[in-house]
Amino acid sequence: MKLTLKIWRQAGPDAKGRLVTYPMDDVSPDQSFLEMLDDLNRDLVLKGEEPVAIEHDCREGICGCCGLMINGQAHGPVKGTTVCQLHMRNFKDGDTIVIEPWRSKPFPIIKDLLVDRSAFDRIIQAGGFVSVNTGNAQDANAVPIPKKNADLAFDAAACIGCGACVASCPNGSAMLFVGAKISQLALLPQGEPERKRRAVAMVKQMDKEGFGNCSNVGECEAACPKEIKLANIQRLYREYVRAAWSISEKV
Repeated sequence: MKLTLKIWRQAGPDAKGRLVTYPMDDVSPDQSFLEMLDDLNRDLVLKGEEPVAIEHDCREGICGCCGLMINGQAHGPVKGTTVCQLHMRNFKDGDTIVIEPWRSKPFPIIKDLLVDRSAFDRIIQAGGFVSVNTGNAQDANAVPIPKKNADLAFDAAACIGCGACVASCPNGSAMLFVGAKISQLALLPQGEPERKRRAVAMVKQMDKEGFGNCSNVGECEAACPKEIKLANIQRLYREYVRAAWSISEKV
C-alpha cells in the first residue's frame, strides 16, 4: 500500500506546531497502525531526522497509552478498537491519513503526538481507590454480589483511561472516565465504606483540572475503544448528588 501521512509535529509545549507530510511506500495491510509509525520513525532516524514522538506501551489494547486522532476520529475508524489494535487493512491504497494528538486543554501537548494525561492520574489519586480493609482475596469471593451489579462493575472497570472521551467531547468533558471509575467501586460492597467521600473528591478534582461538563452529545461513548456506556455518567450524577446532600446535612 502507498499512503500519505500528515502528522502533527510540535517541538515542545510552547512551540508552534504544524502538519508535516510523509509519503509511505510498501505498507503491509497486516501491520498495526503503530508498526506503520515504527517504520516511519526508523526511516526518519536513518535519514538523520527527528522521529515522531508518540506514547505506547502494551500494544494489546489494555494500557490506554496509544491515543491518537486519526482523520478526526479518536483511535481511528474502527469502533471499539485502540490505535495499537488498528490494522492498516482498514485503509485503502492511496489514502491520505491525518494524525493528530488529543486536543484538550487539560491534556497539554508535550511533543508531536505526545500529550500529558496526568490530570487523570490526579483524579484517581483524589479517590479512585479502596483504602479500608476489605479482607483478602478469598473474602471477596465469599461476599455475595448480584450478577447484574457484578456485570455492570466489570463493564465500568474496562475503562483504560486513554482519554478518547475527553478528546472527542466538544466540551472536553471527563465525565465518562470519572463515571466509570466511580461506578466500578460504587457497585461493589468493597467500595461502599468510602462511596460518598470518593464521589465528592473525584468530581472536585475533575473540576479543578479544567474538564468541561457533559452536555449529552454522546460522542464519548461512540469514541470509547472499550465501549463504556453513558449510563456511568448518570450513575456519577446520582452518586455525587447523594454524597453532597448527605455531607451538607451533617454540616
